[in-house]
Amino acid sequence: MRFFEASWMLKFKGIYCFSYSMGDTHLLVYATGKSPLGPFMYRGTILEPVVGRTTHHSVVEFERKWWLFYQDASLSGGINHLRCVKAREIVYDEEGAIGLKEAQ
Repeated sequence: MRFFEASWMLKFKGIYCFSYSMGDTHLLVYATGKSPLGPFMYRGTILEPVVGRTTHHSVVEFERKWWLFYQDASLSGGINHLRCVKAREIVYDEEGAIGLKEAQ
C-alpha cells in the first residue's frame, strides 16, 4: 500500500511492525516483517481518518500494555493547525495483527 509519511516501527514478539499514514486517504495502516529492513507484508488499518485528517502517531509499551498516541483537531472543531493528543490502547493477536481495544 502507498506509503506517505508519519512512519513508526516497533518490534513485538520478534515481528517488526511498520506503521504509517496513507496520505490522501488519511488512514493509519501497518505492515509486518521479520527484519527492520523488510520485506514487509501489508496487514491492514489501525486507525480510520480523524478530525483534522492528521494521522501522525507513535506506539509505545507502558506497564505491559501497548498504546497508540495520535493527534486530531476534535477540540478545535476541525481547525487543522490546532491539534490535541489522544491515546488508545492497542492489542495484538498471536500473529502480530493489531487492533484497537474497545473503550470501557
